[in-house]
Amino acid sequence: MRNSLLLWAGLAAFLVDQVSKYLVVHVLRVAQGEIDVLPPLLVFKYGENRGINFGLFQGNSEAARWVLIGISLAICLGVLIWLSRATPTKFMQICGGLLIGGALGNVVDRVLYGYVLDFLNMSCCGINNPFVFNLADVFIFAGALGLVLFDGKKPS
Repeated sequence: MRNSLLLWAGLAAFLVDQVSKYLVVHVLRVAQGEIDVLPPLLVFKYGENRGINFGLFQGNSEAARWVLIGISLAICLGVLIWLSRATPTKFMQICGGLLIGGALGNVVDRVLYGYVLDFLNMSCCGINNPFVFNLADVFIFAGALGLVLFDGKKPS
């Protein structure tokens, strides 16, 4: 298969995201209180995100939920089509897989719970970060950044 790295990276990102959420939220029960992992650098703190990354555009309506699901699926499809028509490098396939796997992880949360489960909080150097996020957000961000910075085109 030509884009097998895309498939494997996407599957890995999706599984790592879903397993991490299950373990932290349901096994460690982070909703019952914060868990200091490496305070203040890394704290597990429960969050329900009804918006996009870092809680932006919070909406509590069913319409907003389904619009965000539709946008996520459209972006996944767009990246998949783009990479299937191009001659992506191995790195681009991995980045595309990370983005798609992370986005699908958050889509599953929205379908199952009506919101995205977040649990990671990072603060440093006297700055108290109030936002929580999850590994899917990290995969989406890293994948998108990698696709933008390393699109396989030679500089002119």
